[in-house]
Amino acid sequence: MEAVLLQDFVRALDPASLPRVLRVCSGVYFEGSIYEISGNECCLSTGDLIKVTQVHLQKVVCKNPRTSQTMELAPNFQGYFTALTSPQSYETLEELASAITWSSKQRPVYFMSTQRIVTEARVVPEDQLLIFEAVEMYLGTHCARCVLGLGKQQVILHLPLSQKGPFWKWEPSAPRTLLQTLQDPALGDLVFTCPTLPWQFLVLKPQYEIQAIMHMRRTIVKIPSTLEVDVEDVTASTQHIHFIKPLLLSEVLAREGPFPLAVEILEVPEGPPIFLSPWARSLRKGQQLCIHGLASPPWRVLASSKGRKVPRHFMVSGTYQGKLRRRPREFPTVYDLLGAFQPGQPLRVVATKDCEGEREENPEFTSLAVGDRLEVLGSGQISGTQGCDTDVLVCQRLSDQSGEEECEEAECQEQILLPLYFSGSFVEEMNDSRRYSLVHLTAQFSLPCEVKVVAKDPSHPTDPLASFLGLQLEEKITEPFLLVSLDSEAGLCFEIPPRWLDLTIVEVKGQRDWPAGSLPVATVEELSDAFYYHLRKLPVCETQRPPPRPPKSQGLSGRRRQSSEEGGTKSSQIPEVQEPPLLPKPEVKTSPKCTKDISNTYSKIPASKSGRRSKTQHQRSSLNEDEHDYEEVIEHFRKTM
Repeated sequence: MEAVLLQDFVRALDPASLPRVLRVCSGVYFEGSIYEISGNECCLSTGDLIKVTQVHLQKVVCKNPRTSQTMELAPNFQGYFTALTSPQSYETLEELASAITWSSKQRPVYFMSTQRIVTEARVVPEDQLLIFEAVEMYLGTHCARCVLGLGKQQVILHLPLSQKGPFWKWEPSAPRTLLQTLQDPALGDLVFTCPTLPWQFLVLKPQYEIQAIMHMRRTIVKIPSTLEVDVEDVTASTQHIHFIKPLLLSEVLAREGPFPLAVEILEVPEGPPIFLSPWARSLRKGQQLCIHGLASPPWRVLASSKGRKVPRHFMVSGTYQGKLRRRPREFPTVYDLLGAFQPGQPLRVVATKDCEGEREENPEFTSLAVGDRLEVLGSGQISGTQGCDTDVLVCQRLSDQSGEEECEEAECQEQILLPLYFSGSFVEEMNDSRRYSLVHLTAQFSLPCEVKVVAKDPSHPTDPLASFLGLQLEEKITEPFLLVSLDSEAGLCFEIPPRWLDLTIVEVKGQRDWPAGSLPVATVEELSDAFYYHLRKLPVCETQRPPPRPPKSQGLSGRRRQSSEEGGTKSSQIPEVQEPPLLPKPEVKTSPKCTKDISNTYSKIPASKSGRRSKTQHQRSSLNEDEHDYEEVIEHFRKTM
């Protein structure tokens, strides 16, 4: 087949003959454009093979041959078109009238003049389409009654038969719909008339969208038929050619098999790596993989190391077989205590920092000292002095001799209220030496959870989790993974999440000899910092909101403002320098150092806490009662003045 313009090939194409294979004979490229514009292919190279699978009519452009004006018609346009074919030339209107066979079933006779016709009524320009209706007497002269225009804007003209031309006669065909007109190859470049359109005659230019398959293209290619490219039909000589269609791992996951599937990597996603394992760094173009199927179970746990300046982050599979032991959790605020509290599960903590309550404004709030033991009971709400409600955490203060000496019920059940914005510091009191698997631990306790790996995973000899003093299990993620092994290392499997590592692959033909039986699976994958923080922002890893801000202390600020105003007024009224009042030395607080214990039971503070508390109160009272000498400061102040 000879090369033809793509537009001409598509217009003459029979949809029943699809698919057809085309070879590009002259390529086209739009300079300065991206490879695809609005989803359509705009660049084709010479020699490319295109397998056309479908052709869709997008729109039809109508053009007026006289004025070159255009308008667009939708494919469902309801008007009827009449094609004008076989033009014949006549010198006068009398010759044209003699050639017409008049009958009751006579179709309209269309003609046009190659020269301008001047009448008393109007001037008919050249190449203007006219309809010859009949021959009749008009003002004593044999004339041709003609119609100028279509629709409601028709004008009747009486032209004498002696009018000289030349005139061109057009043979009209049967009226057809727009789709019928476009599907007839014989009507391709003819002139048409349509009573519902404002123009005398027009030319139809359809525009199609071609859907095709190209070699090494993952998706269906959409090509507009208006591309100025020449193509050649090579369907008969390309029966042996197979168009390779790339796949994504996500598409393999969606179709669910068949497995195992041998594939070759065509493209690795750009950007920083998500895993730091050796296999993840070795993924490259041309490498062959075996996809064994869907990994089970579909959930993973995010874990971060504890006890190091720069933590490391891991994704632990649900098949992890190492043994874990719980460690006491640390809570920097009261709000964190509320987030960790689970109804029906006792939560006991020990305060690791002194915290003063706001007794002047909220007498209900209690101060805490280092070593106070509390049991969380739940959340509550109280009304403040300024009329606003405050969310609080209801706790029960426990005795230091719990478990050793009996105490009265009223003393053991002292309830205290802690506002959620209270910036305390607590550590969990626990005595749990049991060894858990990851499945049982996540089923019995809520995350986040502090653990210590006490036994490595037997299937993972280089288990990195056992080398840390502690781990924080942060979030549980449910995401489908594919079980994959490298062709070069068929004895080790690893799990790939298609959502975050969507490789472009192609299926490899032929049978592969893969090891039989179950293969060892890497159950721990170290994450890069960028990917870890990306995961923490996902909806599956929703973190708690920050704790509420404490209310503004209007009473204290008001007193300070009032005292400053009074001080300014007095200083303006007193002419002499007054001696400053005797001020006590400011009290200096020192926070006790908290020692970390890697054992499972938090070491309790000795029972001398009450004595230390009374000693602290005695020191405060003595500081207020002591007399201090400020004579040197006052004397220096007088000399300066």
